[in-house]
Amino acid sequence: MAEHEYTARVVWTGNRGEGTTTYKGYDRTWNVETPGKPVINGSNDPLLGGDPSLHNPEDMLIAALSACHMLWFLHLASDAGIAVMAYEDAPLAVGETDAKGASRFLRATLRPRIEVPEGTDLAQADALHKEVHKYCFIARSLAFEVGYKARYRMAGA
Repeated sequence: MAEHEYTARVVWTGNRGEGTTTYKGYDRTWNVETPGKPVINGSNDPLLGGDPSLHNPEDMLIAALSACHMLWFLHLASDAGIAVMAYEDAPLAVGETDAKGASRFLRATLRPRIEVPEGTDLAQADALHKEVHKYCFIARSLAFEVGYKARYRMAGA
């Protein structure tokens, strides 16, 4: 196995002048600043005092899972001779928070809408989703169940 590294620079931007001297005295905002790429402005989950107009870590995790699954599905579909004309996903993740405030994801469901040409073997296309989880870096790294409910439409329909 070959190891490889990933890095990011996460910078807290929520100091209002007194740091974290009081719990309500600072913002839960931060930036992802990766050289050569656009800055991503982030915040905490709104349930925990974050800015609802900014991405939070939970948003980013489910988006990363969805994107990884999509990219592997497209790869496997291409290898299988299945032409994908369009793909969009609206993933849904379910989490829980305990009495002490500790949270975790329980499960996620990927819900892609996939457009394929008339005559595509939809059972074969659907079977590829199970194969994706053998390869997707993100899905293979998670400690919660990931399912899928793909919907297909024929191109031009």
